[in-house]
Amino acid sequence: MGVEQELHSRSGSKCELCNAVESLAVYEVPPESDGSTDQSVLICNTCHDQLEDQGLMDARHWHCLKDSMWAQVPAVQVISWRMLTRLNTEAWAQDLMDMFYLDEELLSWAQATGEGSNDDSGKHIDSNGAVLMAGETVTLIKDLNVKGANFTAKRGTAVRNISLVADNAEHIEGRVNGQQIVILTKYVKKSN
Repeated sequence: MGVEQELHSRSGSKCELCNAVESLAVYEVPPESDGSTDQSVLICNTCHDQLEDQGLMDARHWHCLKDSMWAQVPAVQVISWRMLTRLNTEAWAQDLMDMFYLDEELLSWAQATGEGSNDDSGKHIDSNGAVLMAGETVTLIKDLNVKGANFTAKRGTAVRNISLVADNAEHIEGRVNGQQIVILTKYVKKSN
C-alpha cells in the first residue's frame, strides 16, 4: 500500500486538518520529511495554499484546529501548532495554544521551520502580540489581585498612560484605582 492510500485509510479520506473531502493531496511536513506516513498528512487545497502562502491566511478557516490539534498523529499536531503560532494575534488561537502541549521532540520539529521564534526580544508585547509603547492605554483581560493594595483590578479596566519597565519586557506600570502597580503584559491588550 502506498503512502497516499495509507493516509486515506488513516484519515477516512478527509483533510486531516479541516475534514474537507475534496481536492486532497499528500503534504510532507517540512523541513526534513522522509515522505513516510508518519511525516506526512493528507490535506485539502485550501489548507495547503494557506500553509504555503501566509498572504492567503483566512483565520476563520483555521477554527478547525480546535479539533485537529488533539489528533494522535504527530505530523497533524506539528502543523496545528505551527498554524496556531501564526495566528497568535487571534484570541481563540491563543486560548488553544494555552491548552496545547507537545513533547520536546515534537516541539523541536514544529519549531524547525522558524515558527514561534521571537524576534521581538526586548519589546513589550501584549496578550495579542501587539507591541506596547509608553503612554498608551491598555485593557486588563483578567481580574488581577493587587498584592499589598488589598483590591482586585477587574477585567476590562482601562489603564491609561502606561510606563514600560526598562529591564523587564514582561512588565508595564500603570495606575489602577489611584495606585501605581506593575502589570504583566500577558494580562493586557492594547486599546485601539
